[in-house]
Amino acid sequence: MCSPEEAALLRLEEVFSATLARVNSLVLQPLLSAAPEPSEPQSRECLRLLQQLHKSSQQLWEVTEESLHSLRERLRRPDSTGLESLLLLRGADHVLQVYTEYIESYTSCIVVQAFQKAAKRRSEFWRGQLKALRQLLSGVGSKGSVGTALIQALRQPLTHHVQQYVLLLLSLADTVPERHPARELVVNAATLFGNLQSFMRQALDQAVATQALWHSLSSRQRDALCTPAHRLLQDSQDVPVTVTPLRAERVMLFDDALVLLQGHSVHTFDLKLVWMDPGQDGCTFHLLTPEEEFSFRAQDPQGHAVWLWKVTQAVCQALRGKKDFPVLGAGLEPSEPPACRSVGYTFRAEGRFCQATYEGEWCRGRPHGKGTLKWPDGQNHVGDFRQGLEHGFGIRLMPQASEDRFDCYKCHWREGTMSGYGICEYGTEEVYKGYFQEGLRHGFGVFESAPLAAQPFRYTGHWEKGQRSGYGIQDDSDRGERYIGMWQADQRHGRGVVVTQAGVCYQGTFHADKMVGPGILLSEDDSLYEGTFTKDLTLMGKGKVTFPNGFTLEGSFGSGAGRGLHTQGVLDTSALPPDLSSICKRQLGLGAFPVENRWQGVYGPFRDFVSAGCPRDLQEALLGFHVQSSRELRKSQDYLCCGRTQPEDSVGRIKDSLEELLRHREPEALQQYLRKALSNSLHPLGKLLQRLMLTFQATYAGVGANKHLQGLAQEEVKQHAQELWATYRGLLRVALQHKGQALDKEEEEEEEDAETRDLHVHGLVLPLVLPSFYSELFTLYLLLHEREDSLYSQGITSLSLVPDTKLLEFLEVQKHLWPLKDLTLTTNQRYSLVRDKCFLSATECLQKIMTTVDPQEKLEVLERTYGEIEATVSRVLGRDHKLPMDDLLPLLIYVVSRARIQHLGAEIHLIRDMMDPIHTGGLYDFLLTALESCYEHIQKEDMRLHRFPGHWDSRELW
Repeated sequence: MCSPEEAALLRLEEVFSATLARVNSLVLQPLLSAAPEPSEPQSRECLRLLQQLHKSSQQLWEVTEESLHSLRERLRRPDSTGLESLLLLRGADHVLQVYTEYIESYTSCIVVQAFQKAAKRRSEFWRGQLKALRQLLSGVGSKGSVGTALIQALRQPLTHHVQQYVLLLLSLADTVPERHPARELVVNAATLFGNLQSFMRQALDQAVATQALWHSLSSRQRDALCTPAHRLLQDSQDVPVTVTPLRAERVMLFDDALVLLQGHSVHTFDLKLVWMDPGQDGCTFHLLTPEEEFSFRAQDPQGHAVWLWKVTQAVCQALRGKKDFPVLGAGLEPSEPPACRSVGYTFRAEGRFCQATYEGEWCRGRPHGKGTLKWPDGQNHVGDFRQGLEHGFGIRLMPQASEDRFDCYKCHWREGTMSGYGICEYGTEEVYKGYFQEGLRHGFGVFESAPLAAQPFRYTGHWEKGQRSGYGIQDDSDRGERYIGMWQADQRHGRGVVVTQAGVCYQGTFHADKMVGPGILLSEDDSLYEGTFTKDLTLMGKGKVTFPNGFTLEGSFGSGAGRGLHTQGVLDTSALPPDLSSICKRQLGLGAFPVENRWQGVYGPFRDFVSAGCPRDLQEALLGFHVQSSRELRKSQDYLCCGRTQPEDSVGRIKDSLEELLRHREPEALQQYLRKALSNSLHPLGKLLQRLMLTFQATYAGVGANKHLQGLAQEEVKQHAQELWATYRGLLRVALQHKGQALDKEEEEEEEDAETRDLHVHGLVLPLVLPSFYSELFTLYLLLHEREDSLYSQGITSLSLVPDTKLLEFLEVQKHLWPLKDLTLTTNQRYSLVRDKCFLSATECLQKIMTTVDPQEKLEVLERTYGEIEATVSRVLGRDHKLPMDDLLPLLIYVVSRARIQHLGAEIHLIRDMMDPIHTGGLYDFLLTALESCYEHIQKEDMRLHRFPGHWDSRELW
């Protein structure tokens, strides 16, 4: 059975529905027809507001009709339809939303005086309607204006209806038992509509106060501030407050902005970008905005409390994006605004950001976090900010004069300027990859021209304050030259080497991009010139030429138009031809560029990073990052989608690597760790190796593949290994520091001992890094020993035609050591005709020396070859037999000749230069010396021309 309260609710809804219909026909429809023509912005705004009010009124009527329907169903079938079926209860939130939207629309019309303006256009019509309006209302005097009557006609029915709602719902709640399923719904609806009463009173009071405010302002101020959305919350004319340093005459707090009036000027500040600091004296507090800071001082603590509370709550409300319900400052959300926010703002003050629009994260009045800056001229920056400046990873696009051309900077920034590693792709299609400092190229970097440039170039080296300075390599593809040496102020300056595509090398001193003073020229045929040059490296002045055959020409050199090179001097033909080893010693750059100083721009950032303890904010700046190409960025302008390696990932990887490092300190485990780290480009060791490989290729690949640079390259590889070991030791210290530990005394002493350090470098690091440089390095060895290897190759070819027994006989291998029983002959074969069958296991073993790049492994192959020779002899003799040197060397020559190893000279010299010094004077050193002696003997004329004397002495090898 239904309660009397439900019947009363039905009557209340019926009356309100009829009232809404009358108000619509009597007020809203005539207001819309009386609305001014939308010719001016203000008129169009009034029309829009009235149309919105009409729409809200219609929605309010529709929800009232739905409520009526649910009440009638409940009264008609009380047994089958429960109390919870009432729309006011089950849909209280929806009903409340409709009511609040109507209140917002209504108060917006009040703020801009839309009713008065509309009524003024048809004053005669509304005077005739005044009687009907007063009949609709209660408590309105006969002397009230038309505008007042219109306002009351739209307000009074609503306030009365909500008041009755609350009373009836409270009464209904008293009749519903505690455990009834619908009791909670009834109590909730009563609470919501009670809150709606408070919300409505506050909204109406704010609207009336805001409407009254406009009359106290000048027309210019009113035009700047009068908008339907503004609601006045506080006025300094009511609660006085002074502002410094602006010295505002009046301060007004709206629900979305803080306004300071100074003369005719209106200063408006978006509340989403206002931060507060309470003062110390109880009467002062400070406000921070993106471009200004103010101090507010009230006359007394009470005024201070009012302003501070209202500003705080208004900021919170603005950040939430909706009105506090039921009143300002109410609700479950925190009443203190967060220090960090995400808002958009356009800068106005002069400076780098002038007229730029920032979208992103803020903290206490400054861009802080991730954000995007866009300037009107098309310049854009997206990335990380700290305390108002670009700081961290960022991408900057700088438009160029020509259409669709940008300079794209993908870099790390520090306090507003590029600092750290970056990639810059210019509109000219030139590309720079390297380090920056204070916005300029500084440190190590690679600068490359566009692929199809008229004068293509590539510079790999050091920079200082935006200019090439220090040690660097520059390719001039147009001239087919590579410069290796010192730079200053963007010019070649100091000691330098020029290598040409034709194989000619120059070494000398440069000043202001020109060669000055005496220098050295080495030609492809090993001719050597020592003397002076012109600026374009032509022989000029006094000099001396040493020809490959040993002849020398000393005198004056010059050139003239159409005459080529001419000279006047003395030709000496008495000298003997130099040996090949002396020619090999003609190495350029040694001493001119101390190896430890060459690539400080590469080593330095890694040293600094490790010395600082591998800090998180430097990890990506050092290790670099991956982003998509700037062409894609230019097309899409969608900077935030750049495919960049997440810095958090690299941070985690380094942390894990440091922990893993501590678990792998034993020799075998350490070697595994180093191998893994050096192959990982996200590990500091792997990234450093990657950079060093880049410099090595830039120097010694292509045009730089010149035999006179072999010494330069060889010492560079060893230096790189030392630096990588030093970096590892630094990382070990950092890993221990993270655990609150340190190196023990024994480890400290080992680190200070140069000999121990060299053993680690050659025994652990060099074998691991050599493969990364091997291709270019071995090419230099090939070129340097090309002549010896050619003679050796001729000897091998000649010996390959000689049967095994004849060769063994010639080498004076004792016949009882010949492994003839290893030979399986057919009926038509004789021992004297068999080839490539004796000592086959040793031959196959030695051939494996070409399958590895590690000098240690090559030496182990040589040791196993020696073992295979002895094993074969022991098998032939039927007992263990240790070969004396006189027997071993002829057998080793035989095995070398049958192994047919290509470029054996290059192999031997590379092993000799790169092997661990611990083997000096030991077995490996002896075996390598023996192999070297075999190599030299095979080059001899008798071997090459297949002229075997009746006797030879193996002791001559020594």
